[in-house]
Amino acid sequence: MKRKASAVWNGSLKEGKGNLTTQSGALKQQMYSFNTRFGEDGTVGTNPEELIAAAHAGCFTMATGATLNGEGYIPEELSTEATLDLVFENGGYTIKGIHLELTGNVPGIDNAKFQEIAQNAKANCPVSKALSVPITLTASLVAEKAV
Repeated sequence: MKRKASAVWNGSLKEGKGNLTTQSGALKQQMYSFNTRFGEDGTVGTNPEELIAAAHAGCFTMATGATLNGEGYIPEELSTEATLDLVFENGGYTIKGIHLELTGNVPGIDNAKFQEIAQNAKANCPVSKALSVPITLTASLVAEKAV
């Protein structure tokens, strides 16, 4: 399998702008710019770091679900927020790490098993494996509602 995306950039770094397109069409000439990457002015558009975080959240959540299914659990809901830490140091920007915040509603599972499965997914989802930065995880199991 091969997955493709393309980027086009026009102009200078700070005044220019570009667009991103994915093979699937989920992104089609999605705007990105200096302001969408480094600004806090509310400019609409995306940036590479946000897309890495989205890819990681999606991959990790699917991997968690697949492992849960393989162990006989059917999650009612898994929700992950990925926070990418981008810092300016030594004259340039560096991704220092990603923190995954997972909340799961999984009937019939105990917290120890949930934690084990989440840690396994963190270590083994393809996006985690592709990244060379530290990846941390907090996993919270939602208590089942009394019937």
